[in-house]
Amino acid sequence: MAANAEDVLRYLRRRAEDDDAADLLAETLTTAWRRAAMMPADPVEARMWLFGVAHRTLLNHQRGARRRLRLADRLRDVLATTGHAPPADSGVEVRDAVSRLDPDLAELVRLVHWEGFTLAQVAEVVGMPASTVRNRYQRAKQELREALQAPAASLRE
Repeated sequence: MAANAEDVLRYLRRRAEDDDAADLLAETLTTAWRRAAMMPADPVEARMWLFGVAHRTLLNHQRGARRRLRLADRLRDVLATTGHAPPADSGVEVRDAVSRLDPDLAELVRLVHWEGFTLAQVAEVVGMPASTVRNRYQRAKQELREALQAPAASLRE
C-alpha cells in the first residue's frame, strides 16, 4: 500500500482540492488497511484494488459535498423566509450580563432561554445531574438579577 501512496495522492489531487486530497488519502489508506485481507497478492492487481478504494472514497466525498451544498441552500432559503433578527441593540444589557457570568452558568442560561431547553433537557445535554443544573441555574438567575439591577440603582443616585 505504501508503495502506491504517492500515486494515489496524485490521483486524488487531480480530482479534489489539495487539503481534501490529503484527507482522502488518509481515508483511503485506512479503509485499505481495514480490508487488507481482500487485497490481491499480485502487485498490479493490488495497485488497481487500491485505486478502486480511492475512487469509492472520492465518490463518497463528492456526494457528501453535494449534500452539504444542498443543505446550505435549503438553510439559506429558510433563513430568507423567516423573521429577521432583533435589532443589534435589543437586549444588549442582558447579553452583556450573561457574558459576564461564569462560562458554565452562562451556558445553562443560553440553553434554557435561547435554545428553548427545559432544565431536565439541559442536564442531559451538559451531562450533569438535574439537581446540579437546577441549583446552578438558580445561582445564574440570581447573579443576572443583581447585575441587571446594579446599573438601574446607579442611575437613581
